Amino acid sequence: MSINENQPVVRLQSFLIACLWAIPATAGEGLWPYNQFPKDSVKQKHGFEADAAFLDHLRLASVRLAGGSGSFVSPTGLLLTTRQLAADCLSGLSTPQHDYFRDGFQAAVPAAELPCPGMDASVLLTIEDVSEPVKAAGATLALRNAAITRIEKECAAKSGNVCSVVRLFSGGRYDLYQYRRYSDLRLVFAPEYAIAFFGRERDSISYLRYGLNIAFLRAYENGKPAATPGYLKWSGEGVKEGDLVFLGGNPGPTGRLSTASQLTFLRDTALPLRLTRLQPRVQQLNAFAAASEDNLRAAQSTLSRLLTEYKTDAGKLIGLRDDRMVTRKTAFEGKIRRAVEGNAKLGAEAGKVWDEIAAAYRKWKPLDKPYEILDGSPAPGSRLFRMARQIVRGEPLDDTINASGDAVNDTMETMMLTQYLTELAGLGLGEKELPLKPILAGATPAVAAEKMVKASKLKDAAGRKSLAANRDAAMKSGDPVIALAQAIDAPALRLRKQHDEIIGTLEVSATEKIAQFRLKLFGAADYPDGTGTPRVEFGIVKGYTDRAAVAQPYAATFSGLYYRKDNEGPWLVPPRWIEARERLNPVTQLNFVSTADIGGGDYGSATVNQRGELVGVTFDGNLESLPVTYLYSDEQARAVHVDVRGIVEALDRVYKAADLLKELGAAPAATQSEPRP
Repeated sequence: MSINENQPVVRLQSFLIACLWAIPATAGEGLWPYNQFPKDSVKQKHGFEADAAFLDHLRLASVRLAGGSGSFVSPTGLLLTTRQLAADCLSGLSTPQHDYFRDGFQAAVPAAELPCPGMDASVLLTIEDVSEPVKAAGATLALRNAAITRIEKECAAKSGNVCSVVRLFSGGRYDLYQYRRYSDLRLVFAPEYAIAFFGRERDSISYLRYGLNIAFLRAYENGKPAATPGYLKWSGEGVKEGDLVFLGGNPGPTGRLSTASQLTFLRDTALPLRLTRLQPRVQQLNAFAAASEDNLRAAQSTLSRLLTEYKTDAGKLIGLRDDRMVTRKTAFEGKIRRAVEGNAKLGAEAGKVWDEIAAAYRKWKPLDKPYEILDGSPAPGSRLFRMARQIVRGEPLDDTINASGDAVNDTMETMMLTQYLTELAGLGLGEKELPLKPILAGATPAVAAEKMVKASKLKDAAGRKSLAANRDAAMKSGDPVIALAQAIDAPALRLRKQHDEIIGTLEVSATEKIAQFRLKLFGAADYPDGTGTPRVEFGIVKGYTDRAAVAQPYAATFSGLYYRKDNEGPWLVPPRWIEARERLNPVTQLNFVSTADIGGGDYGSATVNQRGELVGVTFDGNLESLPVTYLYSDEQARAVHVDVRGIVEALDRVYKAADLLKELGAAPAATQSEPRP
């Protein structure tokens, strides 16, 4: 079918949708806003009609939490999410006598439920398209932001709700979301760290998984449990392979508008650099943490963060090194480009976008390493340098390492700063570009780092507070870590300016153009990138064959908790789980996977069956799912869920949480009512 400038856009849409389906089909692609869910497509492919009542029920029972999602599972405000989303609450509530982060928490009675300060949950009540008034305000970002602020204030004053305008399709559409916020959340239950993150970094990049990664919170209003009559009922049947499931969550940002040239840059330059920098830091922190319980506690937060970054970047790189991904992206991109270039209304400037992006990344490539080391991601893992840079740049001081407020650890800081000084020395920049001689003073990076950490006033809470309060005095204080941040600040800012000029501004404008081209071409048949706001996803419960050509079943059972040799290291089962082993049914499903598209991460999202019953909670993706940030494929990518039957088995057999099970309406199966012999 040829396209010429006289053809109407509707025919162009038909052509491009045909092109879209020419790409290998996927079973569950899409991060769908509730007002744009592809009901007809789901009905055609899966024989199920997700009507308005079904979607409304899922929306009103789902909640948005900081960093993820959750769902109401009882009429009295009981909320199910993942343990990682409750981590700050657990750490903040811990005392020298009770380490809830490590040992978990269980409220014996409602009065024992503990407040989680600063944590809240929001339920999406309504969605309204406000594109017209936002765009009418003007074409500049400042004018549109002013219109958005006005719309949000007027909405809040009129409704009493929390109002937020969501920018979709890079400004192609603006939707006004109204939320009901619950600002009093209290901790009800969380399992031990070791069982929630069983296998820790070893298993977090693989499947099968054996994690009870859950937490129960409760929403309160006016000092009483909130009334939540639209909660999700608990499924007694769970899931089986081939079942269609739906997720109500808040997937993080995705980059599916990235061009083939951007993916090539990530594959060949950016991601390998990140991994090369993270790997030695992770290895050092792992060895440090393994030495003692105190070391583990000190390193836990930093190590967890760096491991997550490493896993994420490694998974993306593995996916991008699969030529099929870039080939698919290039093929689809070419079809869109040819189509828009053949239409007078769209093609005049469209063709330039892809060429401009490719040229910009070629120009930027040799500058990426010094930029990342000096400005993009300086001194990963160093708390002292992070604070020093904030002081040098006059930014608010982030004085946290984790919610429990652990002191700065000298050994960790010395390791991290040694690694950073080694990177700086290895850049090969001249002394005029990067004045390191006064910092190193002829010493090796290791010796210099040790001296810097020993002498820095930033280690002391009062000292860093005083330094942050008076920037001029801090710059003259002679603090060696501040001196390091000050010495590299000018070259770092020069590189940031080059970054913004070469690819930063272009990246934003090009993404906006491509997003708006696609919106014009596909309309409601295309979904917007993830924005951390409420979406619906769907998929099939299905096993897969991993990258090592090993067939992985759709579900993992309790038996997998105990098969590791000697039950040691990251596979150490907590004592109460060892004691409960004979009571647990070894074939009960603990975790399962589905093809649901969770984008850049949708942790804590409710997983429901076609009856709208809760069958699981999403807590991770497999390694093969990480590249779907850029391009979705259901061949190997899987979302990982905790099975409701595994939750019931654990609450019953391990934690003896009869009252909690009763509230969930999730009594254990009769055949498991007595201990196994």
